[in-house]
Amino acid sequence: MDAGTIATFDPSTDADSFRGALGTFVTGVTVVTTDSPEGPVAIVANSFASVSLDPPLVLWSPAKSSKRFEHFAGSRRFAVHVLAADQRDICAAIVKSKTAIADVPTHLSHCGMPIIEGALATFECNLEATHDAGDHVIIVGRVTKAHHTDGEPLVFHGGKYGTFNIAP
Repeated sequence: MDAGTIATFDPSTDADSFRGALGTFVTGVTVVTTDSPEGPVAIVANSFASVSLDPPLVLWSPAKSSKRFEHFAGSRRFAVHVLAADQRDICAAIVKSKTAIADVPTHLSHCGMPIIEGALATFECNLEATHDAGDHVIIVGRVTKAHHTDGEPLVFHGGKYGTFNIAP
């Protein structure tokens, strides 16, 4: 397709074009952690968003087809970590293995959640609500504790990881 050409398609019959259109939106990269009977579990998610300041709510949306879905769909607590640009290796490890969080520098939160060291922001949440959403579930969390620091974020665009540099 030439630059400036707009492709119109039916997303219900052209999933590849729909995925490509969604991929034009730049997102941050988050890792969601929770505790499970098998120990700490993590999943990478770029479907993170703020919902409300009062009360403090955030959301994310795991795929029902994910092998990790059961750990998060039934979890009453979880933590969302916004990764820094230098944490791409953490993201890659967690994509490959749900238990890779055991090899990532973490500490336990006040309520026992694994918290990733060096993340730009962390939101510790209690489950507020879930909403069925096609092949995903929207999970809304009430933020009970949060922290953040300055730094460059890890971003995702067009199927690739990168960084965002603020112009002077």
